[in-house]
Amino acid sequence: MSRPVLLNHRTSYRYDRMVSLGPQTIRLRPPSRTRNAIITYALSIGPDHAGLDWHHDRHGNMVSEVRFSDRMSQFVVDVSMIVDLAPYDPLDMGVRSSDGEMALDQAYRRPVTEDAVLVPFLSAEDASPIGSPLERLSRLARRIATRLHYMRRMEPGVWTPQETLKREAGSCRDSAWLLIALARHMGYAARFVSGYLIEPSALQADPDRLTCDLHAWAEILVPEHGWVGFDTTSGLIAAQNHIPLAASDTPDAAAPISGLLDQCQAEFDVMMQAHFLHRA
Repeated sequence: MSRPVLLNHRTSYRYDRMVSLGPQTIRLRPPSRTRNAIITYALSIGPDHAGLDWHHDRHGNMVSEVRFSDRMSQFVVDVSMIVDLAPYDPLDMGVRSSDGEMALDQAYRRPVTEDAVLVPFLSAEDASPIGSPLERLSRLARRIATRLHYMRRMEPGVWTPQETLKREAGSCRDSAWLLIALARHMGYAARFVSGYLIEPSALQADPDRLTCDLHAWAEILVPEHGWVGFDTTSGLIAAQNHIPLAASDTPDAAAPISGLLDQCQAEFDVMMQAHFLHRA
């Protein structure tokens, strides 16, 4: 059953003076491998830019690069899309490994940190490989969600697994990176995913209204299931409400927006809205 949703997302930066921006890389378009149908998509950049080019990066992400010729005091990125949130089975091998992803296999298996950082956390759960790979990884994701205190962090960057375990807390990107480190230690290919999480709104007066946030989770190549997403804030397997935008072997290469600019003070603001559309 089709469940189209209109999503609007604005990211704005305001600077304390006129600045020069280097090329800005924008990873805010779902890739072709996305299970959700993307019905419409539009990206607009403000102020006027000197050029915008689309290309696929080495991970198969749909990336735009925008260039500016003039100095500016603000930088705004607007995304509008209609996406279908029709339910699907995330375990039915819908997301398979492509030839390009197979070439990146070693990058997705590269250790994140020293074994000594991860072994105590794994040993505290179970020293023996009980259950299928999917069952073990699902238990691990749930344990991270239960063990760590979730916190919103607006500052850029991702904590190391050592820092996250030490604090027993972290943002979605911190806990996702921890799961990736643990999965690679266990011998699995794993990658970092940034995207949207769309959920029902707490405002019961408007059943068509949804909440939408930028989110991060881990994808692990699970035998007999292909790439499976694990949300370490809820402990659940990612499905139709998780809309991927970029996947990479490292978090920085999946950042929604990245680029260079002059040294300055900047104010950062994000606005997102989503609601169901009803077909006539």
